Amino acid sequence: MTVKKAVIPAAGLGTRFLPATKAMPKEMMPILNKPTIQYIVEEAIASGIEDIIIVTGKGKRAIEDHFDHAFELEQLLADKGKSAALEEVLSSSTVPNIHYIRQKEPKGLGHAIWCARKFVGDEPFAVLLGDDIVVNPVPCLKQLIDEYTRVEASVLGVMQVPDEDTYKYGIMEPLEKNNRSYSALRFVEKPQPGTSPSNLAIIGRYVLTPDIFPLLDEHHIGIGGEIQLTDAIEKLNQTTPAYGYEFDGRRYDVGDILGFLDTNIEFALANSNYREKVIEMLQHKMDTIISQHR
Repeated sequence: MTVKKAVIPAAGLGTRFLPATKAMPKEMMPILNKPTIQYIVEEAIASGIEDIIIVTGKGKRAIEDHFDHAFELEQLLADKGKSAALEEVLSSSTVPNIHYIRQKEPKGLGHAIWCARKFVGDEPFAVLLGDDIVVNPVPCLKQLIDEYTRVEASVLGVMQVPDEDTYKYGIMEPLEKNNRSYSALRFVEKPQPGTSPSNLAIIGRYVLTPDIFPLLDEHHIGIGGEIQLTDAIEKLNQTTPAYGYEFDGRRYDVGDILGFLDTNIEFALANSNYREKVIEMLQHKMDTIISQHR
């Protein structure tokens, strides 16, 4: 069965960006002039997804507004002949088939996915997390969908991370490797430092079968007192194999301040409208710092 539905969890509190996220969804924080969640939605559409459900929470109304029409703004831009700006605005408001559901309590990623169960039904579906932007000519999610078509089982995007960072991720202990694909012995959510079974981390892209929902329906409480998606995948893997796929592409972690800053700088350097000015600005900053420490 073809993967045509995607779930984007966007109900998190964004505590690493406080106080900015006190009143603004972290998913609306921009990379250059585009909110992070728009990059995620665009990847889903470029991968062949036709219906998207965004799981929101309290204070996330700005996400819905962003993907809706702003008629007064659009008319104003049209009247002033600002066609380029109008095209940018319309690029978000003309995205087809975006739906919303609210996660009423912050019970974890697994619970957020569970909230979308009626939308998904009995179809395979994609999950895209907003903390990860992946840049590649072939979208990361499209790579996973292609692998799902080959193995006809759940597929998780994975990548090698430094050993000292494994505690931040769900970790896959691989069994066998076939090109970029790994069969899994087990999955562990955020292992304690020094106990990780590998450094193969699950990054925020998944293609899952609907078999995951009965396991999420158990509402098992895992690490951090939350319902963890990795725990449900580990249970699923005991009866139905789940695979890791080491995707091709540059992954950007926009889930913390340093990663967010790094992503903005790299995207600016890759943009012909900003590149020269940004290089000049950074060079000036470095020269100033050096001169101050002589």
